[in-house]
Amino acid sequence: MGDALTGRTVLRQTVRGQSRRVALASVLGAGHQAGEAAVPVLIGVVIDRAVAHDDAGAFAVWIAVLAVVYLVLAFGFRFGARAGEQAAEIAAHDLRLRIVDRVLDPVGGADRGRLPGALVNVATEDAKRVGGVNMGVVLGIGGLTGLAVGAVALLRISLPLGLMVLLGAPPLLWLGHMVGKPLERRSSAEQERAAHASGVAADLVAGLRVLKGIGGESAAVARYRTTSRDSLTATLRAARAQAWQGGVVLALAGVFIALVALVGGRLAADGRISLGELVAAVGLAQFLLGPLSMFSYINAEFAQARASAARIAEVLGAPPSVPPGDVRPTEPAGGRLVVRDLAHGPLHAVGFEAAPGEFVAVVAVDPAEAAALLRCLARDADPDAGTVELDGVALPLLAPDGLRSAVLVAAHDADLFEGSLEWNVAAVGADGVGVERALAASGADDVADALPKGTATVLAEGGSSLSGGQRQRVALARALAADPAVLVLHDPTTAVDAVTEARIATGVRDLRRSATTIVVTTSPALLAVADRVVFLAEGRVVDTAPHADLVLRHEDYRTAVLA
Repeated sequence: MGDALTGRTVLRQTVRGQSRRVALASVLGAGHQAGEAAVPVLIGVVIDRAVAHDDAGAFAVWIAVLAVVYLVLAFGFRFGARAGEQAAEIAAHDLRLRIVDRVLDPVGGADRGRLPGALVNVATEDAKRVGGVNMGVVLGIGGLTGLAVGAVALLRISLPLGLMVLLGAPPLLWLGHMVGKPLERRSSAEQERAAHASGVAADLVAGLRVLKGIGGESAAVARYRTTSRDSLTATLRAARAQAWQGGVVLALAGVFIALVALVGGRLAADGRISLGELVAAVGLAQFLLGPLSMFSYINAEFAQARASAARIAEVLGAPPSVPPGDVRPTEPAGGRLVVRDLAHGPLHAVGFEAAPGEFVAVVAVDPAEAAALLRCLARDADPDAGTVELDGVALPLLAPDGLRSAVLVAAHDADLFEGSLEWNVAAVGADGVGVERALAASGADDVADALPKGTATVLAEGGSSLSGGQRQRVALARALAADPAVLVLHDPTTAVDAVTEARIATGVRDLRRSATTIVVTTSPALLAVADRVVFLAEGRVVDTAPHADLVLRHEDYRTAVLA
């Protein structure tokens, strides 16, 4: 999974991925900067060879040369900037795709300890900053080219001036790099706080209806206000660090250029350089302020990019939630699921099996026992002891993507997406007929009938335009439409009325007659249509029998399902 990824690795991969565009943009950018450096030199030549000698012909020739140089400048800037921006945007897009792929990878682990909003911030702002490194490389190469051409020109005009630039620029660049260190640290803190604020905001918006119902708006607002204030503080600190770095580097560059101009003026006064050479030297001194200031900007961008790259590396290199296997399930999977002596959390030596075509229900007195069983069946966690097997192969041995396609564990509170009702159900890849059958079996056809455009009605984000019972039925329809070899449902009817619940129980049972279905529930309607019920209490299997028999045998069972 790339556990060894670091921020530097991410930066290198980002530049290498766009090496051709970066190379093209760098060549054009270097040409642009070389042309910029040539302009004051040419102006000095015009003064010495045309203006000083009152030579109109020479003046026309050198003006034409200047015009050609300006055309090259315009071409290099336009197309170099375009290629550089393309490299930055495409690299950021590629990083976003890699981050999304890692977050959605069946092995999991990328979202551990991170709010969804924080992951979105990494995939947007951090990816943009790291992608911008490509443009920084282009600008850096262009700036170095301009600096080199300017230094060579100054050397030809005067050895002292050229040596000043060659010997003074490296320490200036080093100081700029050192001044950028605090910015890197503060930029990392800024992004962390901003990501956390985004995550908290997304979390609060998702639970807004619940917060209003319990009167928790003021507490939620206070929580977000504190988080947002922390983010603002970190942002202001990073902005101050960036302003300080830019100001210091600009001041150093200004002093440096002033010294160059002062030395050039003294040389001209002593007659060691001509008037045109003085004009060229002063023009070059002013030009050099651009590349040196550019390095200040590049240092700031690289400092922020390094911090963002480290955050991206943490997501891309996150260890999987469970070790992935490499055995592929049979195609198509048979669907025999066997739980052997499973121990995990509150569960102890739990065992049962479900054969293809069977409808097996599981009743757990303690909700924590149900949650532990579901984690093991979904392989979000491996058991402390015992095994879960699919068609005779232990789940840890199976490739995660193959396991996910064969065994689907559907939570009762699954989210819906912004899009049509039909798209939400068919998002798993089912065809039109599958969607219709899934809607009917889940009772979601009534939901479609109640919507203004039927299945074409666009749902709000998270399905918030539907009631709780409607969302639950659409989510169940989506799980049924997937038609996996083994479908595990967790309390799929907690938000519907008794009549609808009975209809759903019959519909799910009929639709899944040729496949394996396990329902973890206390719903009498679902338990009544099950082939048998596994009764869990105190972490162990107490009994396995049809629902009617368990009602007669166990008082705890009656309390759990009929109270």
